[in-house]
Amino acid sequence: METMNPDVSADALNVLMTRQSHWPLAEPAPDDSQLQQIFDAALRAPDHGALRPWRFVLIRGDARLKLGELLVDLASARAPGEPRSAHEHRGRRALAAPVVIALVVSLTRETKVPEVEQLLSVGAAAMNMLNAIHALGFGGFWATGPDSYEPKMHRALGLTERDRLLGFLFVGTPSDGVRAVERPSIDRYVTEWIEVCA
Repeated sequence: METMNPDVSADALNVLMTRQSHWPLAEPAPDDSQLQQIFDAALRAPDHGALRPWRFVLIRGDARLKLGELLVDLASARAPGEPRSAHEHRGRRALAAPVVIALVVSLTRETKVPEVEQLLSVGAAAMNMLNAIHALGFGGFWATGPDSYEPKMHRALGLTERDRLLGFLFVGTPSDGVRAVERPSIDRYVTEWIEVCA
């Protein structure tokens, strides 16, 4: 079996260990070639049954303005007693990064593969994307929230009844620099199984 170059292994591990979320994000954004690499990384995610449940909707340029208008519409509809101006900040969220990627799972129900495993596959694809974004020198932020569950949002993005929106990846260049992030001790989350508990 061919082994990896130790330098390559160290670089790959460093990417994993130094990734963090960034908000907001500025220009420059990944170019088309770099976006291709990011999406290629997504398609390397584990995929039980080779169902390929991943779908991504790329939103950039002026399309973000339309997304912003939709976000304001949705927030206004959820709070009909408030003026639309109270939700204008929601529209600015769509402009918080030069590239926005909607994360979608396209569920296959005619399969023995449980729905949760299809959802996890898209989650793994999103993490691959975030790591690729970081490895290319950019920053990313995965956001969810009530807009992800709105039928009007689904229709606007062209989703079908099989699809679920799992949130948005915001992609660009970090404008906040690298922050010191305290990581918890792994001892709080890892145990070793040795024998069956009575």
